[in-house]
Amino acid sequence: MEGLAFLVGQLWASEMGGVGPVFRALVGFGVGQMDVITLPGLPRTHRSPTDTSFGTPPGYGSATDRTEEQRRHQDGLPYIDDSPSSSPHLGSKGRGSRDAMASGALESTKASELDLEKGLEMRKWVLSGILASEETYLSHLEALLLPMKPLKAAATTSQPVLTSQQIETIFFKVPELYEIHKEFYDGLFPRVQQWSHQQRVGDLFQKLASQLGVYRAFVDNYGVAMETAEKCCQANAQFAEISENLRARSNKDAKDQTTKNSLETLLYKPVDRVTRSTLVLHDLLKHTPSSHPDHPLLQDALRISQNFLSGINEEITPRRQSMTVKKGEHRQLLKDSFMVELVEGARKLRHVFLFTDLLLCTKLKKQSGGKTQQYDCKWYIPLTDLSFQTVDESEAAPNIPLVLDEELDAMKIKISQIKSDIQREKRANKASKAIERLKKKLSEQESLLLLMSPSMAFRVHNRNGKSYTFLISSDYERAEWRENIREQQKKCFKSFSLTSVELQMLTNSCVKLQTVHSIPLTINKEDDESPGLYGFLNVIVHSATGFKQSSNLYCTLEVDSFGYFVNKAKTRVYRDTTEPNWNELDPQALQDRDWQRTVIAMNGIEVKLSVKFTSREFSLKRMPSRKQTGVFGVKIAVVTKRERSKVPYIVRQCVEEIERRGMEEVGIYRVSGVATDIQALKAAFDVNNKDVSVMMSEMDVNAIAGTLKLYFRELPEPLFTDEFYPNFAEGIALSDPVAKESCMLNLLLSLPEANLLTFLFLLDHLKRVAEKETVNKMSLHNLATVFGPTLLRPSEKESKLPANPSQPISMTDSWSLEVMSQVQVLLYFLQLEAIPAPDSKRQSILFSTEV
Repeated sequence: MEGLAFLVGQLWASEMGGVGPVFRALVGFGVGQMDVITLPGLPRTHRSPTDTSFGTPPGYGSATDRTEEQRRHQDGLPYIDDSPSSSPHLGSKGRGSRDAMASGALESTKASELDLEKGLEMRKWVLSGILASEETYLSHLEALLLPMKPLKAAATTSQPVLTSQQIETIFFKVPELYEIHKEFYDGLFPRVQQWSHQQRVGDLFQKLASQLGVYRAFVDNYGVAMETAEKCCQANAQFAEISENLRARSNKDAKDQTTKNSLETLLYKPVDRVTRSTLVLHDLLKHTPSSHPDHPLLQDALRISQNFLSGINEEITPRRQSMTVKKGEHRQLLKDSFMVELVEGARKLRHVFLFTDLLLCTKLKKQSGGKTQQYDCKWYIPLTDLSFQTVDESEAAPNIPLVLDEELDAMKIKISQIKSDIQREKRANKASKAIERLKKKLSEQESLLLLMSPSMAFRVHNRNGKSYTFLISSDYERAEWRENIREQQKKCFKSFSLTSVELQMLTNSCVKLQTVHSIPLTINKEDDESPGLYGFLNVIVHSATGFKQSSNLYCTLEVDSFGYFVNKAKTRVYRDTTEPNWNELDPQALQDRDWQRTVIAMNGIEVKLSVKFTSREFSLKRMPSRKQTGVFGVKIAVVTKRERSKVPYIVRQCVEEIERRGMEEVGIYRVSGVATDIQALKAAFDVNNKDVSVMMSEMDVNAIAGTLKLYFRELPEPLFTDEFYPNFAEGIALSDPVAKESCMLNLLLSLPEANLLTFLFLLDHLKRVAEKETVNKMSLHNLATVFGPTLLRPSEKESKLPANPSQPISMTDSWSLEVMSQVQVLLYFLQLEAIPAPDSKRQSILFSTEV
């Protein structure tokens, strides 16, 4: 079968992957537009796709699939265990049909009841999130109201700070908004506290929606309010000081803990709030059963909110987006973001601005003494003079200082530990000074990670001969910048140069015009944003239709880390077609109710895919064995005893076939295999099919690799055993190298014989795979990332997760550290030059596997 059958990206939304708490799955074609997959229970993204057409991916015109895989490695695509068979629900279609006659009706009823229960439980958590968000919003409105009273009092004196008219204009309708949301909060709070599945809240949301007219008045006045506030700040130093130092409470109970906000920031909060109203209602309605009394009330509130939003959506302009230049023309800001520039081999953080006539690269000056932001211009290129270097040169980008995966993992571990320390300090209610010190450390570490992670080259060239290189982590981001620049270049006809005065005016304007205000770090996360979800996101990209001309097409999956996008997975290129079909998956394989089919429409293109999210408390469980026969899900000692072998037959057969024809396969063990092939092999090994070797010779080698991973993943107990797992986790954390080696080797040699010999066999194989790294792009670290959790993840009874899975799981809990520890354990053994296992055991396993 040509190309990649389907793509399943298992995304660890945790500190391990450097990924923030919000999944944003972006699907795109070539260098064209991407759109958003909205998943049940996942926060929606507010990112709007650019209005560009789909194109052919650069460099793919005559390249082979292997070239594309090599490019994927050069682009720094993280290696993750993306086997399509990670879920036991992707089983053969026969399993469901065998039980259907006996228990179909009962299972259907139970499934329906479980779905209802799950939906009602999610309804509670959605409401809890809304309540927390309302609390933060009220604190922002309170911060706006706080200076109003003294300002009004001063307005009647001989030395007013502002006139009564100016006060009315700037703070227009803020008191009314506060009263509306205070009433809503006071009504919602006791109902959530006294929760039951029959609790009604629809009337509160219906009333809130009916009062949106106040927002209409606020939005209409918003532009005038901002202009008046700016003029008053320029004319009155006292008001300028007040407007830059407004204090909002961090939360309801922390009266002494406040955060500093500017007047401009706080006045935008209601504008932002009204644009989110439909999203809140949509999420709540989604988890409210149609039979619930709230359902019609929430539908009515959503209708009112949607109608209102559609009427003002185009009118909301959060800040001025243009500046006047000579001859009365306007230079408008189109796009800006933080990027990493490569300067003489060193990585530098820049803030890049795309205007209607030029590209500006700036450095954000360090702030001191309460001064406002300032920018230094590093360089600029008029768009008429800008070009992109050839694809080969741009993608190769020599002399990029790549950072080892091990170093990036060490940064992520440190970040996770600091976050845990912050949470511990908060729970202990200790002095804020300690928390502030930890937050400073966190900011430093996250900034370093942001600087060192990107490796995709994005090169721009000035026709005067100077070239500049940016490093980006996102395929989407890079393509978006190129498309935006090319589109704007069609409207630019003249070159120019700026005087020093004009350049200074331009950089000064960036402070007002910027749309991205802070470096994309978790430390800058808004208090009222959703904490997101943690677990495994499985995505199967099926096909796409609607292309008007043949192209070489692929899909990428990216995850948002607070506005900083990270590439997580990518399909192979489907060549010269208008109807790419990335998979030929048997529809029966997706009958599991956890999978949801969806279609994304983008500019006449429709993408068909299936998605499934498994929360962390379920995705990490190793289920107990209920089987007596077969090999999958059966204890390894039972299998080897039955087979009278040192290592299970399935492991030996898969390794032999991979070493025969898969050692130079790019991304072996990382690239997905065809789900139906993996399930067919699983069934054949389970029934001891004598023709399994013939089947394997006819299948794609990635399916064989996927079968081997699935076998270890479905073991009822990890290969490193539940008994020794905590000891391995403690041993790998030892700082003394001698003590660590002694501990780790003694633990390894203490494993049961079948486990030890199987691991030694697999270890030798993985080392041989890594020897071909220059071809297959699979380093020891990449292999450890794939196999670490598979070989070490403990059984359900050994899980360190909270006993009550209904409780929200903290972003900084031990989960990510546990996963990284599993990777580090396997990497340690892979990096050892020799393991002094008894010769009799090692020789028997490597050269005479049959007894």
